[in-house]
Amino acid sequence: MQRTRFGDMACSIARTLDIIGEPWSPLILRDVYAGITRFEHLQRDLGISSKVLSERLKWLVDNGVLDRREYSQRPSRHEYTLTEKGRELCDLLLVMVRWGDRWTADASGPPVLYRHQACGQISQVELHCSVCDRPMRATDIDMLPGPGASAPA
Repeated sequence: MQRTRFGDMACSIARTLDIIGEPWSPLILRDVYAGITRFEHLQRDLGISSKVLSERLKWLVDNGVLDRREYSQRPSRHEYTLTEKGRELCDLLLVMVRWGDRWTADASGPPVLYRHQACGQISQVELHCSVCDRPMRATDIDMLPGPGASAPA
């Protein structure tokens, strides 16, 4: 099946989806972030076929989200680590976690708790304006054309 390419669109959401929009990619990032870095461990945790996992890992490496490092020569084995680009994508995953905890968690509550290292408290991600530090939600912003916007057709 041919994968739809969004990377050439003048839209940051589309370009991000081009890299991580396939459903396995965010789950692979989650696992690598959590310390599951070896192919066989990723495969076991995700229950994913080796073919699909290989394709996804290659895509994430080729797009600079993961680094592939050899940890054994005989036999040749590799582990995967987050690049700076990949670590920043994990911030996006934390926003997804907040939404999922609110709208999809069952009666027992969220499956994972996140402790903020700076204060030691269990917390959740909050979006704030980078200029005034006030809360920032979709209802609090206006969308304006940026310097990378496409010219109208």
